[in-house]
Amino acid sequence: MTATARTSTARSTGWFPVARAAEVGTTPVPVGAGGRAYVVVRLRPGAEVSAFPARCPHRLVPLAAAAVVEGRLRCPYRGWRFDTEGRCVDVPSLGPHGSAPPRADLPVPWAVEERHGWIWLAPERTDVAAPPPPAAEPVPESAPAPAPPPGPVFGNLDPSLEHAWHPVALARELRPGGWLQVRLLGRTWSLSRGPDGLVADPPAWGVRERYGVVWLAPAPPRDVPLELPEDGDRRFVRGWLTPARSAGPAGPLADGFLDVAHSPFVHAATSGAADGVEVPAYDVAPEPGGFTGVQQQRSDHPTDPGARRGQRPRRRATYVLRAPFQLRLRLDLLDTGAARTILFLLQPEDADSTRVYTCLLLSAGPGEPLPGPEVVAGEVALAQRVLAEDLELQSRMASTGLPLVLRDELHVRSDRLGVALRRALADFAAARR
Repeated sequence: MTATARTSTARSTGWFPVARAAEVGTTPVPVGAGGRAYVVVRLRPGAEVSAFPARCPHRLVPLAAAAVVEGRLRCPYRGWRFDTEGRCVDVPSLGPHGSAPPRADLPVPWAVEERHGWIWLAPERTDVAAPPPPAAEPVPESAPAPAPPPGPVFGNLDPSLEHAWHPVALARELRPGGWLQVRLLGRTWSLSRGPDGLVADPPAWGVRERYGVVWLAPAPPRDVPLELPEDGDRRFVRGWLTPARSAGPAGPLADGFLDVAHSPFVHAATSGAADGVEVPAYDVAPEPGGFTGVQQQRSDHPTDPGARRGQRPRRRATYVLRAPFQLRLRLDLLDTGAARTILFLLQPEDADSTRVYTCLLLSAGPGEPLPGPEVVAGEVALAQRVLAEDLELQSRMASTGLPLVLRDELHVRSDRLGVALRRALADFAAARR
């Protein structure tokens, strides 16, 4: 055993006071024991205290944001549920007959005790049967940050991002004769629009305008531009959301936008249907610079015809990504021909900051009049609330980037788009070498 291993074992051996017993209820409390991060919680009012690792193994979401539902701890992202022993007893996207993957169980500490008005944890086996009465008021250690993934992550300052076109402003934000300061890849750029076009200071490889957005490429770009057929289609009208900012890197945010199983949990208050948790298998096809995924769904969008009456009309969802962070989601209602396309563009400003540009392109279907201003405004307002829910979850992630080693997380069949994203970003990062 190495000296480092002996030190780690010594730190985690014994009993550690982590929280006052009276302060632990059915809301998870983040704590630290022996240098490790946990949450403690009662899975029913007045029940014994259970302890779990700080993160869900699926997408590494901090379980301090989890909820207690029917005597189980439920992850806020995909609704995975764990019993008091840490066993994963439910993966909703797999349906009622699905089985959790082998690594889905949580490695709980060796023992948890409620003694002397305190909650005590023993992370590893100890020869002391129970925590002794403290001679003085215990001083619990601070809850450490959850351990990062062991493998590489794709963050907002990855060197490969120099070689890509990035959105840096809406075109309307940069008026003729005006200037604008933006953040990109940890640096400040000044943009101006003069008689000779767009100019960046310090000089960049290129600045251009496309789809109503100003783009900047710091160095010769190697990315493949995302195509937006709806942009020139007269059957569609456009509505931009107010640009938003995420307090975290772009990779996990893109992963959330591509995720097809989180809606019933993250968007329960807006667009998620509680009975739409199962995700059937779907196809993902690699393409130059990214991929396309197609899935047949039942619409739970509240403005779609029949959705408010619980009929959930049929729709086809087509997801397209071009690395690093250009995404298009087209939702076609199969019974009416109406379509909704959502364009997501992410600007990696700093290590912990991403600006989000979102545009809706709406069509009422063949032979129908274009959606009017009130309809567009209503759709934009709803999309703004849905985006706010995604950003609120991302704010809890405490992530430095998207893990690129697949084994650092767990993946089930509904994660095919997420797996494709990790592979696309790994390929993009490797292309610079």
